[in-house]
Amino acid sequence: MQNTNSAFLKGVGMGLAIGASVGMALAPRKKGSNVVGKALKAAGELADNISDAMSR
Repeated sequence: MQNTNSAFLKGVGMGLAIGASVGMALAPRKKGSNVVGKALKAAGELADNISDAMSR
């Protein structure tokens, strides 16, 4: 049961990270800034943090 719960929470976390990155990518862009790059970087860091928290 622990493994199933852990996998579910990891999936939820990844879904949130992907959803956030897509939302940030589709947000209105400011001239001169790389919004997509920043969104992907933030989503990657979030996914890493979630994975680290789940593996403890």
